[in-house]
Amino acid sequence: MIRFASLGSGSKGNATLIESGSGESDTRILLDCGFSTKELEIRLASLERSADTINAIVITHEHSDHVAGAGRLSRKYNIPVWLTVGTYHMCRDHDFAQTRFIDCHTDFEIDAINLHPFPVPHDAREPCQFVFSDGDSRLGIVTDLGCHTPHILNHLKGLNSLLLECNYDRDMLFSGAYPRILKERVASFKGHLGNEQSKDLLQKLDLTKLKHVIGVHVSEKNNTPEYALQALCDGMNCTLNDVSLASQKNGFSWRELN
Repeated sequence: MIRFASLGSGSKGNATLIESGSGESDTRILLDCGFSTKELEIRLASLERSADTINAIVITHEHSDHVAGAGRLSRKYNIPVWLTVGTYHMCRDHDFAQTRFIDCHTDFEIDAINLHPFPVPHDAREPCQFVFSDGDSRLGIVTDLGCHTPHILNHLKGLNSLLLECNYDRDMLFSGAYPRILKERVASFKGHLGNEQSKDLLQKLDLTKLKHVIGVHVSEKNNTPEYALQALCDGMNCTLNDVSLASQKNGFSWRELN
């Protein structure tokens, strides 16, 4: 059984906890670590977990909202960090307790969990996203990419749960206070997924096995929860009861796949 929860999602910090097993035999992976050690410990406690039980930290890319706290957390609790070579060299703090390099095109295992990485277009050195599986269920996490491609969609077949970026509403972004160059960066093919792109991605997927669809990395300045939720609903042809969002402050609580 796979369980997963968000410790927070947005431009101020991102971290997702994925685990499989029961009791002392759990495998527990922290995907990204964009919070300080103290803040992460507080957020873990709210999910009734502690940092000394984390088996691995996996990093998607080097932007600070995804990696700022990884070095200190790794050293304090002797946790191995898994990331691409490109991401490693771009991290400001890469003095990890242990370092494990991954290939964006090659699956690997961390104890009971299989990780299927795939490259994505984003303004980082060697970014990737992941599908997590225990052999029975598949959890896809797709965030921090400027566009989706047939190649990316191919990696998302047969998912049981999907965490999908709904970063911005295009009208809000381009009428907002961001400098023009930043607006263009966010909306570029190496930026972030907007609501319309996320809707389009969902419309191109086989949704028959999906039990959870959760919008993540929702901008607090360039989007609203209502806009993001409606985009997910339109993409799935469902009601608001069938989708949800991760928040910056609280993430979302435990979900299960069994």
